Amino acid sequence: MRLSNRFEKHVLVAAAVAMGATAAANAAIVYSGILNFSCAIDTDGTYINVETGQLTNGPASLVPGWDVNPYRSSSGSGMNFFSPTGGGMVSAASGTGPAINLASGTLIGASSNFSSATSTISFGSAAGQWQYASNNIVGFRFVSSAGTTHYGWMRFLMGSQPATGNLVTRTVVDFAYESVAGQSIAAGAPAPGALALLGVAGLAGKRRRR
Repeated sequence: MRLSNRFEKHVLVAAAVAMGATAAANAAIVYSGILNFSCAIDTDGTYINVETGQLTNGPASLVPGWDVNPYRSSSGSGMNFFSPTGGGMVSAASGTGPAINLASGTLIGASSNFSSATSTISFGSAAGQWQYASNNIVGFRFVSSAGTTHYGWMRFLMGSQPATGNLVTRTVVDFAYESVAGQSIAAGAPAPGALALLGVAGLAGKRRRR
C-alpha cells in the first residue's frame, strides 16, 4: 500500500474517532443556534424560556415558565438579571454579587456560586467584569418543566460604551444548557470550530487524491 494511501486512511479514521468523541461529549447539550435577539432596555427587558427556545421582550406573561430575564431597573441604567425560584446567574458569591462575565471553558455546575434572585453586571477590566463592544458569557441554572435543576450559559453582545449613562445595547447571541439534570457544562460549549477542523482534514485528503 502506498504511504499516501495509508496516510489518507489514517486521517479518515482519526476524523471518524474525533467526530464520535465530539458527538458523545455534546450529546446531552441543547444549543439554541445563533439568535442575535435585541433585548429591550427597560424594566421588563427580555424573558427567555431556554427549554422551549422562546424569548420575547416583556411582559413576563408572554413567556410562560421563563428562566432568564435581563432587564434595566428603574433606578439604574445598567443591565440586571431577575431569576425565578431555583434559578440564578453565576456570581462572585452565593446569593449576592453581580452576574460575572465567564471565560470560555469555565465549568458551570453545582459548585458554582449563583445569585438567589436579582443580580447586576459591572463593566471594567478586572476578572469577571463585562466588556463593551464585545461578547460576554454568563452562566445560569434553571428548574425544568420536570422539576429538575439544569445548568447552562448565555452569550450577550454588549454595545459600545455610551457617551453618558450606561444604556448600552445588549443582544442575546446564543445559549446552551445540559439536558441531563445536575450535569455541569463548560461556558461556550459546544465549540463551534470542532467539526470545522474535521472538514479541513477531509478537504486536504481530497486534494491529495487529485
